[in-house]
Amino acid sequence: MEVRATLKFVRGGPRKARFVADLVQGKKSEEALNLLTFTKKAAARTLIKVLKSAIANATQKKTIDVDRLYIKKITVDEGPTMKRFQPRALGRATTIRKRSSHITLVLDEA
Repeated sequence: MEVRATLKFVRGGPRKARFVADLVQGKKSEEALNLLTFTKKAAARTLIKVLKSAIANATQKKTIDVDRLYIKKITVDEGPTMKRFQPRALGRATTIRKRSSHITLVLDEA
């Protein structure tokens, strides 16, 4: 039985978060939690939040054994981009893109 957790509008680029998400794809939930805890990337902290939320969702369903959960699917999609401008030389301006991402994590029983 699948359990899903999503986190939307996370400040941080999806490309950076996908790098960390690929580390835990297909791993058991406890192993993934340990791996993310010791990963130095900033996106690892947000992925820990999503993983803990999915595990908490699984505990609400009485038919699922929490010890046998593994990460079936994890996707990091692009969210809306905030556009800001920074003044440059000769009266010009350049665009600063502050990217965001949507993270979806699906757990399943092994």
